Amino acid sequence: MKLYYMPAACSLAPHIVANELGLDVEYVRVNNNDHTTEEGQNFYTVNPHGYIPALELSDGNVLCEGPAIVQYLADLKPELGLAPANGTFKRYQLQEMLSFLSTEIHKGFIPLIYARLAGDYIETARPKLEKRYAWINEHLSEKPFLMGDNFTVADAYLFALTGWGQAPWLKSYYNTPIYFDRLENLQRWYERVKSRGAVQKSILQEGLDLD
Repeated sequence: MKLYYMPAACSLAPHIVANELGLDVEYVRVNNNDHTTEEGQNFYTVNPHGYIPALELSDGNVLCEGPAIVQYLADLKPELGLAPANGTFKRYQLQEMLSFLSTEIHKGFIPLIYARLAGDYIETARPKLEKRYAWINEHLSEKPFLMGDNFTVADAYLFALTGWGQAPWLKSYYNTPIYFDRLENLQRWYERVKSRGAVQKSILQEGLDLD
């Protein structure tokens, strides 16, 4: 398998999941400026939309959406519990959470990342994102991870997204004027996830700083 990624982007989530599962994955870095890989391949031939992540399977099939990719990876080793079993209510709850992260958190960051282009809209976008994070903070008040007692693919996804406004090692990639200092449950969750070996390995593999 090949995972196409950009450092510090949302592709960090499947990167973490792959390392949590101990999968044999080839990581292919994509240049955000010209959408080519390190070997000079046109990334649009992999994903016509041009964005990451993309997971290319050995049979040539490609998945191009993060929530689908992390669930596919988790199902390769279901015994490790990174996603509940298919057909169970807990699996639908996981899909609900992944949809929330994708539409409300991931997309909510876009105006902040592209603040110059967003203009005055950022003054609407930031409070909305802060409200969503306040809900997550409350959601984490009685549980160590998003789905309960165990780390899942949803935690990997939220960690990658939260890093855009949280982690010092992302400052050279993004400039997002949002802070989580008062969200104590979120802060504890973030440090809990960051301490995992697979997370630290993924951060270093992408050439980022752990501090």
